[in-house]
Formats: sequence, structure tokens, C-alpha cells
Amino acid sequence: MSVPQVVIVGRPNVGKSSVFNWLAGKRLSIVDDVAGVTRDRVTYLMQEDEHFFELVDTGGVGVNDVDNLTNEIDEQIELALEVADVILFVVDSRAGLVPLDKEVAKRLRYVDKPIICVANKTDDPALDAQAYEFYKLGRGKLVRVSAKQNRNRDELLDMILDRLPEPAHVDPLAKVDEPIKVAIVGRRNVGKSTFVNTLSQAERMIVSEVPGTTRDSVDVRFEMDGKVIIAIDTPGLRRGKSVRTDIEFYSTHRAQRSIRRADVSLMFFDCTERISKVDKQLVKYIADNYKPCVFVVNKWDLMQGKMPTEKWVNYLRDTFRTMWHVPIAFITGETGKNVKALVNHTQMLFKQSRQRVTTGELNRLIRRALEHNPPPLLDHHPAKVYYATQVSTDPPTIVLICNNPGGFSPTYRRYLLGVLRDQLSFGEVPIKLYLHRRRDNDDRNEIGSGD
Repeated sequence: MSVPQVVIVGRPNVGKSSVFNWLAGKRLSIVDDVAGVTRDRVTYLMQEDEHFFELVDTGGVGVNDVDNLTNEIDEQIELALEVADVILFVVDSRAGLVPLDKEVAKRLRYVDKPIICVANKTDDPALDAQAYEFYKLGRGKLVRVSAKQNRNRDELLDMILDRLPEPAHVDPLAKVDEPIKVAIVGRRNVGKSTFVNTLSQAERMIVSEVPGTTRDSVDVRFEMDGKVIIAIDTPGLRRGKSVRTDIEFYSTHRAQRSIRRADVSLMFFDCTERISKVDKQLVKYIADNYKPCVFVVNKWDLMQGKMPTEKWVNYLRDTFRTMWHVPIAFITGETGKNVKALVNHTQMLFKQSRQRVTTGELNRLIRRALEHNPPPLLDHHPAKVYYATQVSTDPPTIVLICNNPGGFSPTYRRYLLGVLRDQLSFGEVPIKLYLHRRRDNDDRNEIGSGD
């Protein structure tokens, strides 16, 4: 089970980013009186008691962006709502109920998730009565808060914790028998639909030499060795400047949505073509969404005897330097060569993404890593790790509680990730690694000092 997500939404200038920073306890989102400052989603891993959840800030609903990015902001909000476990609908007590608040409420009407209406800027109990009108929106329990005056933070956090999903206490191996959703992605005419037809042994997709035939994402269900797999065939993507029609815009949107809802992504390349900007954009999107992935070099029959596989392996590794953990498969989708081995590896990645490591094993591993290569000093003070814990799966998410997260440079964090990949059972899938400062009331010892 992934880390639960608590998403903050609302019209511009109600104080969403202020609420985000206030709950997080640090200045992370930009706070400004100009509408539309927050465009991309901003996330922060929160820990309250023994609960972990990601807090997500979003752009203002209905903002007219000065850089004509309104559609992009809107898409980020839609994505946040799609993955949310709890929604904080922020309104402004001082401004009162305005038409755009009603538009936000209308957008949330069909969202079947817990919603808390957060009346921000209720700086004083004398303003409490003004917040009553937000009950007209009919969107969840109302709580009056003030990020500026630090009012009712504990009450809001209690409401969030009450609405978070219960942690899954099940054996992750028990989930292996559920259908595996596999997104087949790549630019146009790399053989995705032919591959899906080979998998399903039926002409389910329209296979054509005309690039861009598949405009929607289509699910094809099939079985292999008793395992049920759902292949999601996606539209071939083209460069952003070439997206000129609504159909192509929504094809891109649906392809991205397919990646998000898939368990594993198969990123297709045509062995006769060079890696393109579109390929790089797709790989980045897969990485940004922490999806297990296989690089699939298709049509390899055309290269046999002309090029060794090592040359394409090196080409991929040099191009995608941050994706060195991703396995590479060479197939011929039309004939089915190596397709079964690819499907088997896909199932393996699915299992890896749901693996858990015990806290004891994880702490012993981190201790050895610290002893073998201690982190550099920061301002003459050593960086310390007190303990480590895995807080979720899909992707495996690991939190290191330390004295100073800033003492661990990006290079050292990559070193720790490399150790985790080499030593644990989920080395081929994305891993989320967080470093959190130890709380004052946490008296656990530093790793290696009597743990």
C-alpha cells in the first residue's frame, strides 16, 4: 500500500500554501498574494504519531495564469484529486463565500473521498460565526483554522488522521494473484499494438503503418501461466509542439493517466530509430510517478547480426543515467520472440514493488553503509541516523530519522539508495527515500550505538 496522500485544493488566495507550510512545520511552498504562484504539486512527507502521509499542495482552481499555463495547472489538480485519500477544501473566512468557492465545490461533488472544509484565516474566535456560511457548500466537516495565528492545528490533524485509510497489515505476497496492470508506452509506430496483439493472441488493436492509430488507452485482459495480466495499450506520443488537435492533446493526457494507474510500465523503443525527445519525456514521466519499468527494445530481428545487444544497453544507460536500475529486454513483438520472458520479468517487478523489509534488517543494513562510508561533516558536526523504517510499498518507501537531513548531500543519498538496491529484494524498482529530523521526544539511539 502506498503512502496515503492528503491533497489541499481551493480557489486562488485562500491560503492553501500557508496551510501546507503550517501543517508541515516549515516553509516549503511559496506564499504570495499573487494568484497562481503554486503551479506544480508540492509534496511533503508528514509524520503524526505513528502515521505517515504525504501532504500535497496544488494550484488555485479557476486561476487565469499569466503564462497561459491554466490547463497545465488544472491537470495537476486533477491528478492530485485522482490519487488523494483525504481532501482539504480550503476557503477564506475573511472573504466569505464567493462564486469560485461554489465552482470548487461543484468540481468535488462527484469525488468519493473524505473531504474536510478548512475555513482558513479565522484568526480569532470572533470570526467563527462568519464561517457558518461555508456549510452551504455541503462538502465535508468544517474546521476553523488560522495558519497565520497557529489556531486549531491539532484539531485539523486529528480530523485528517481519523479519515486516513487503515494501514494494510497483510502479507504482500498474498497480492501477487491479483491482475497486474501493465502500461505499454512509447512514441508512435514502435510496435506497441502489435505487441499487445501477440500477448492476447487476437487482433484486438488496430495495427497499421500509419503512425498514431491508437488514440485512446485500451485495456486487454489475458492470462499467461495462470496469471491474469491487463495490458493497457496507449496512444503513441509526439513532441509537444506537434500536438495541434484536441484528439492528440487528450491522447497525451490518457497515456499519462495509463502510466499512473498501471503497476508496471513497459517503455518501448524501436531498435532502428534513435532515442528521441519524446522518449526522454515519457521516461521522465514514468520516473516522476515512481513506476516500475522495463526498457523494451522492439523489432530486434531487424538488428540481429548487425549490432550487439551491448551497444543498445550502453546507449540506454548513457541516455537515462538516473534509471540504471531499470531492466532491459530485447524482443520481436510481431513474432513473439522473448515476449514470455518479458512478461515473467514484469511479474517479478510487480512483486518487488510490494516487498517489505523488517525494521531490524533495514537498520543493520544502514548501519553497515554508514560504517563503510560515513557521511561528510556539515559545519564540523557529524550527520547521524537514529533509525530507519519502511513505511509503505508500491513504491517501497523508506524513512531515515536523523539529526540533520541537510547533512546528507544528494551524492550521499544516492549512495544510500545504491546500497538499498544492492542488498534488498526490490533492487529493480523505484525506491522513495526520505530523511526526517528526529523529534525532541524521540529518545532512540543513533544506529550503531546500542540499537
